Order: sequence, then structure tokens, then C-alpha cells
Amino acid sequence: MSTAQDVANRVPITASIMLATIMNSLDTTIANVALPHIQGSVSASQEQITWVLTSYIISAAIMTPLSGWLSGRIGRKRLFLISIAGFTVASMLCGIADSLIEIVVYRLLQGLFGASLIPLSQALLLDINPPEKHGQAMAIWGAGAILGPILGPALGGYLTDNFSWRWVFYINLPVGILAFLGVWFFISHDGKPMAKKFDFLGFGALTIFIGSIQLLLDRGPTLDWFDAREIQIYALIAAISFWIFLVHTLTATHPFFDRKLMADTNFMTACIFGFFIGILLFSTMALLPPMMQILMGYPVLTSGLVAMPRGIGSFCAMFVVGRLVGKVDTRLILLTGLSLSAIALWQMTHFDLSMNSMPFITSGIIQGFGIGLIFVPLSTLAFATIPPHLRAEGSSVYTLIRNLGAAVGISMMQALIVSNTQAMHESLAAEVNPSDPVVASTLGHQVDLFSTLGLASINGEITRQSTMVAYVDDFRLMLIVTILCAPMLLLMRKPKQRAADSAPHFEVD
Repeated sequence: MSTAQDVANRVPITASIMLATIMNSLDTTIANVALPHIQGSVSASQEQITWVLTSYIISAAIMTPLSGWLSGRIGRKRLFLISIAGFTVASMLCGIADSLIEIVVYRLLQGLFGASLIPLSQALLLDINPPEKHGQAMAIWGAGAILGPILGPALGGYLTDNFSWRWVFYINLPVGILAFLGVWFFISHDGKPMAKKFDFLGFGALTIFIGSIQLLLDRGPTLDWFDAREIQIYALIAAISFWIFLVHTLTATHPFFDRKLMADTNFMTACIFGFFIGILLFSTMALLPPMMQILMGYPVLTSGLVAMPRGIGSFCAMFVVGRLVGKVDTRLILLTGLSLSAIALWQMTHFDLSMNSMPFITSGIIQGFGIGLIFVPLSTLAFATIPPHLRAEGSSVYTLIRNLGAAVGISMMQALIVSNTQAMHESLAAEVNPSDPVVASTLGHQVDLFSTLGLASINGEITRQSTMVAYVDDFRLMLIVTILCAPMLLLMRKPKQRAADSAPHFEVD
């Protein structure tokens, strides 16, 4: 809880908290535009480079449920300082990494230390502000949290283009140092740590399940999926650990997740909904920068600037949704957000190699606005019917499942691009026969169809066209998933008017 000293230092504490929040949210997008450069620097394949994104998301997802327990165990200020310091040092290590293994390990550390920053920053802001200013405090926090995804692509592009991809991680150092000093000097000392029971068996089984699933998805494309013994082992471990977690959760006296959460239809539906939203949002942000740079030939800074409108759309939606929640049926807002996302994905299914940047910008604004209309209302419905004492635990479950969807989505969509590119390449290459009169009349005046250089040129163009088709197939799959999510809204109950002590829980990435 806050003290009089914390209330008196509200402004510098808020500034320090916002620096930590922005640093954390910035890392969700700033590395995306640098992926092709990182890929070349560490000699990674197309599917391997996604580990840089998924390792961070998965480790943060696993550690988020531990935030509350660690805060009570070692103290909130101490945990905040450890988290900021660890995240900042891990950022520096990412910047000096020379191999894929190194950068993936250091990104794991970033996620482990950064997981507590979001829930701690929310809790601290609520504690140092009176109840009548909680809405304003969460609006300030939400603006900071969404500022990262807005600035991330452009800032990452600028740093990569003018300095090196390593600076997308080094940029965290001054921000982290300022945030650390602010927390150190202005937040009061922790009281006596409280010993709380913790379900290590449930947490361990869940961690092993998530890790096994992620390894299965990340290694599957390289090892030809279930034909490989390694993938079979991952699947077996995932199945066993999930079974242990499920049985333990249903039978233990103090399970890792309270069983009452599973009985709440609104909450469980919102979690499933959030899982698919994680797939749609983070997969799109991960796929588009490499597509723009590798297939379309965009400079890294241009790809970052073109990706910015998606964040701007979400930022604008936050202002709109704040006025609508409580006045308009929340399910209707969610349906509008889903519809806009579907329209954007439909536009993306018409992308082609000859287009200019406008389709990227228009679809980005529409999808960003749609996603912005989804986040806060979905959190409102998720926590509308669960008891106040379960909100902290529910928040960790909700965040965990959404982040799991993000990591699974990125890995799955990247795996589909690799496999669909190979299949389409075989199909297109079979149609290009140098002896065919049609092929000769079409391509013969551009390249020598019977020379090694000419055949290599044709093969490169076939690969480029095949990859574009694979991206469009991914967008089409995301469109189908978006449409299939809509019926889940029928399972949600309209939240009742609630008292001030049960204000909606706002969560923004």
C-alpha cells in the first residue's frame, strides 16, 4: 500500500513508472523491424529468427503470474528495482549478442525481468491516486503503454538504418537507469515481507507445458514436424505436463489458479477470445516488417514508418472506447472492433508485389483502431462477473493466455509461411519450362532461359512470388479466425453497473 510520502511524490513516481512502462511496451515492437538485419548478423533461418520475438513473449507470460507472490515475498519496491535493473542489463546483453543462441537467451531474460513491470506499475499508480482519480491514472498509464507500439517501429527503423540493429536494445539503457533512480529515490521502503503459499507443482507443470509447446512450434518446421523424434518428445512432455497441471488444479487445496475462475463464463470466454486476439495482433506485427523489407525492398526506416499507423489507430481508439464503455453494450463495441479487424485482414488478402505503401497504411489504421476497440472492453467483460478478491489472480491468468496466443500465433504463422512457400514454389516452378513457347515468348527477351544465371534469376522471382502467396494465405487464415471469434460474444453476459471499488480492470499492450 502507498504511504503519505508516496502520495506527496506522486508526480516523480508517476514519471518513473511511465518510463518503465514505455521501456517495456517499446520492446514489444521495436525489434520487429530489425529482424531481417538481426537474422543476417546471427546467421539465422527465416523460422529461427522468430525465436527472438517468441522467447521474450513466452518468458514474460510465464513470469507474470508470479508477480503478485514475489511482490508479497520480497516487497514491491525491491521487486520493481530488480525488474528494472534486470531488464536494462538484459537489453545491453541483447545488444552485444553475437549468435542466435545468445540473443534468444538474453531475450528470455528480458521477458523474465520485464514481466512484473506492467502489473506493478498499474498497482502503484492506483495506490498513489485517490479512487476518484483512478480513471485518469489508468488513462495516463494506457497512453504510455500504447506509446511504445506507436513509436517502436519508427524508432527501431531509424536506429537500425542510421546506427545498427543493436541500438534497438541499447536505447533501453538510459531509460532504464532513469526509471531505476526514480523508483529508488521516490518510492517509500517496503514493509515486512509477507509469506504466502505458492503452488510450485502447478506452476512447474504449467511452465513445462508452455515451454514444450513453444519448442514444438519453433522447431517443427526445421525438423519436419512429427516425423522427428525430438518433436514427438516435446509433444509427449507437453501432454503429460498439461495433464498434471489440469488434475492438480482440479484437486489441490491451494491450486496455482483458483477454480472459481474456471467456473466464470465471462472470464473463460474472454480468455479464449484474448488468446485469438493475441494471435491476430502480434502475428501481424511480426510478419509485416520482414515482408516489406525482403519482398518489397523497403528500407528499414520506411518499413518502420509504414507500420506506425497501426499504433496510431489503436491510440485513437483508446479515446473513443473510454467514452463508450458504460454507455454502449460492451459486446457491441467488441463486435465493431472485430468487424474492423476483419475488414483490415480482408484488405491484406489482396496485397501484391506491385502495390505501393498505401494498402499497408490504410489496413494498418483500420486494424489498429479495431484492436484498440477490443482491448479495454474485453478486459471489462473479463472482470465484470468475478469477485474483487480474484481480480489480481484473474489478471495474471488473462495476461498469460493472451501472451501464449501471441507466441503460438507468431510461430504458427511463420511455420505456415515456410511450408506454403515451399509448396507454392514447387507448383510455380513446374509451370516454368524453358522449352515451352509461351514461357520463351514471355521471359525469353528478359533473361537467358538456358544459362545458369538466367535460371537463378527466374528461380529468385518464383521464390519471391511464392512467398507473397504464403503471406496472403496467412492473412486469409487470420481473417477466418477473426470471423469465427464473433459467435463467442454470445456467451458473454452484459456487465452490471458496479460500485467504485470494482472499477473495470484496464490492460493495454
